[in-house]
Amino acid sequence: MRKRLTTVVLAVALAGASFASSVQAAPERLQCAEFARLFSGIQIFGDAATWWRQAMGKYARGFTPETGSVLVFKASGIMAKGHVAVVSHVLTDRIIQVTHANWSVIDGHRGQVEKDVTVVDVSPTGDWSQVKVWYDPSHNLGNTIYPTYGFVYRAAQQAANVASRIAAATTGSKASAGVATTSLGQADPN
Repeated sequence: MRKRLTTVVLAVALAGASFASSVQAAPERLQCAEFARLFSGIQIFGDAATWWRQAMGKYARGFTPETGSVLVFKASGIMAKGHVAVVSHVLTDRIIQVTHANWSVIDGHRGQVEKDVTVVDVSPTGDWSQVKVWYDPSHNLGNTIYPTYGFVYRAAQQAANVASRIAAATTGSKASAGVATTSLGQADPN
């Protein structure tokens, strides 16, 4: 009886260890809206492109980046449902860094969090209505200009701190994208 009990306990322990390692090995997949909602505290649901309209009357909106605010991309081209990204750093009046999910393909998979990704305002009037975003696989901003609505604000600094801490834990030691040092006119694989 004791031998049988030991065998059962050992089998359960091995099965549990095997299950735990397979769960840890599976990459977590996040959509951009889910990530932005969780880490900005802005309680808006649905496609990213609807965030701007849904924020009206609930959250402050504007055209100046603030750490912790959410940049809302319009639906366009390949981004049929838009995109949202949490501002992690304001570097200049025309360059920010964002932490967002489901943008670049990383290790062959989408749905991952990227921390401190460079975004450049390329709008003619500096109103953040058109941006270029760092695309890690090409190591460049590329040619694609993405239309945006602007920024949704809520407890901006607190949200950025939370997003940064969680993204660091989620991405591990992944390198973050820096400010582009190449020209803005190179090909974009998006």
